[in-house]
Amino acid sequence: MNQFLESINSFFTGGDQLPWCSPDIIAGCEKEVAEASNDASDEAKGEGIMRLSWALVHSRQPEDVQRGIAMLEASLVNTSSPLQKREKLYLLAVGYYRSGDFPKSRMLLEQALEIAPDWNQALSLKKAIEDRITKDGVIGIGITATAVGLIAGGIAAALIRKN
Repeated sequence: MNQFLESINSFFTGGDQLPWCSPDIIAGCEKEVAEASNDASDEAKGEGIMRLSWALVHSRQPEDVQRGIAMLEASLVNTSSPLQKREKLYLLAVGYYRSGDFPKSRMLLEQALEIAPDWNQALSLKKAIEDRITKDGVIGIGITATAVGLIAGGIAAALIRKN
């Protein structure tokens, strides 16, 4: 019975395997970026910003996720390394997934997979997105079918009362 309830909960919550990030970790990354901006090399600044971006898109707070998306989109333009581009595209996909924009997330993952087709992390997230899109479609069909049934039942009841 417990497994059954867990599977129902997983169906409605999404059941993805992405980690969450605590506000404490985000605060630590923000402090690291602030310290690095004063006297660190460009490479150290970039690494700090990547860690902060990772933490933000894995946050439970929607405003943090949006901030992470904005940081990644701004830094993606200046990325020349294919490995860094792949990482940023993946983190953007995580951010959009967390925001509920599944089509945009899937598009970004497809771009990351063009760079690294066998990347398990991206393939796993892509499957989670496709499962979520399918689930949302099933729920939408169920709601529509219920509404049609209620309308038809109401019409039938009205006709029966009329006679």
